[in-house]
Amino acid sequence: VLRNLSEDNGISVHPMGGTADVLLCRATMILTVGGTACDIHQPTVASFFKKQD
Repeated sequence: VLRNLSEDNGISVHPMGGTADVLLCRATMILTVGGTACDIHQPTVASFFKKQD
C-alpha cells in the first residue's frame, strides 16, 4: 500500500509508514543514544588511573 507521505497532516514521516517503520526508527534512536553514551564513557574511564591493591 502506497501512501502520500508528502501530505501535511501533522504526523512525521516515520509513523506514517506503519508499525515496522516506527519500531525501526525508535531502535535506531536508542542505538544512537547508547553508542554516543559509550563513546563518551569509555575514554572518560580510560583517562583515570586504576587503583593498585
